[in-house]
Amino acid sequence: MHDTAKKTEFHARKCAPCKGGVKPLNEPEISAFLKQLSAEWTAVEGKRLERVFKFKDFAEALEFTNKVGRLAEARGHHPDIHLSWGKVTVQLWTYKIGGLHENDFILAAGIDRL
Repeated sequence: MHDTAKKTEFHARKCAPCKGGVKPLNEPEISAFLKQLSAEWTAVEGKRLERVFKFKDFAEALEFTNKVGRLAEARGHHPDIHLSWGKVTVQLWTYKIGGLHENDFILAAGIDRL
């Protein structure tokens, strides 16, 4: 079980390598962790985080996508990023465990700060 009582600001934390064999977060843990992110993040089917970012044009959306990519590479945790005209959809989950891990929330908080 993950310690949801300890409210640590996710944006100040680093992703820890996930080697698998760890249970994904459960619904109460996901709900508690979501409260620490901006309200635009949603948990989809309790298995991934998703947020849509809107921009005035393709160039701004592309610039944001590149910022997310640099942050993800620096943190060693890589989201699915869907770029289209004026819109970027970011999806996070931990492949090795088939669901959500604290790392997903840590990266989401970092993306919020971009």
